[in-house]
Amino acid sequence: MKSINIQTSIADIKIPLNLDSGKILKNYKLKYETYGVLNEGKSNAVLICHALSGNHHAAGRYNNDDKLGWWDNMIGSVKPIDTDKLYVVCLNNLGGCHGSTGPTSINPESGKIYGSDFPIITVGDWVNSQKNLMEYLNIPLWKFVIGGSLGGMQAFQWSIQYPKLTEN
Repeated sequence: MKSINIQTSIADIKIPLNLDSGKILKNYKLKYETYGVLNEGKSNAVLICHALSGNHHAAGRYNNDDKLGWWDNMIGSVKPIDTDKLYVVCLNNLGGCHGSTGPTSINPESGKIYGSDFPIITVGDWVNSQKNLMEYLNIPLWKFVIGGSLGGMQAFQWSIQYPKLTEN
């Protein structure tokens, strides 16, 4: 079995995000990891959505770190989500504390840490931010969207909000 190749990046999304709360994030950052290779037709991309206590590190191991990704048993070479065939994207949700814009980020309007002023984020807001990441990555369609617990709610929300952007 091959070791998993992890690529960690931060997307600086400039598309305003109209939140369900009525607030707007004019721009924001999304930290994400990818595994595998996006094929020429961009038809093998999948989105993995994490649970409430999860983050973008879904599989593999960082250098000098004993902790495996939270879904390592599912993602990798010859595993159910096979990175020899699929291009896997997993991001840290907005409001999380692992690199995406959240309460510890600087509010560009005030120049101060958001703290308790960070807006309430819904599952629908997360899906909209994931769609913006999809556009940022120039991915036209997810082969499938999957996740456990709160990630499952996001996958379900994808089927409601953007049924034509997901194959399964």
